[in-house]
Amino acid sequence: MYFEDFHVGDSFPVLKKSPITRVQLVKYAGASGDFNPLHTVEEVGQKAGTGIIAHGMLVMGMASQGITSWIPRKYVQKVNVRFRRMTFPGEEIQVTGRVLEKKADCKVIGEVIAMNSQGEVKVAGTFEAILPSRA
Repeated sequence: MYFEDFHVGDSFPVLKKSPITRVQLVKYAGASGDFNPLHTVEEVGQKAGTGIIAHGMLVMGMASQGITSWIPRKYVQKVNVRFRRMTFPGEEIQVTGRVLEKKADCKVIGEVIAMNSQGEVKVAGTFEAILPSRA
């Protein structure tokens, strides 16, 4: 994979994730240390008026996985995202991306979007990668 292989407007293959499960949320809570009961306890979610919601950082991790499935992690320099909507158990997340800009220093700037199967954007942002050149 080289800088010259990328062109502005190129889209990356879609990364499709399995539906988010409650077990996945419990495992993520343990791995991340984020034990907010809003992510795992139905009664707390009901009191909040949302029901159980997925960790935002779990969805960001999915977006980052999309980026690194397109570009090796060692080349990714920066990822900036904004959280747009809550994500719920049962939702299937799809990650898309495209090249926005190429710079002279072999830097590629791209867009990443994580959305559910209904097209609701959950996380959106940009990333920067510095790639090797064939030259």
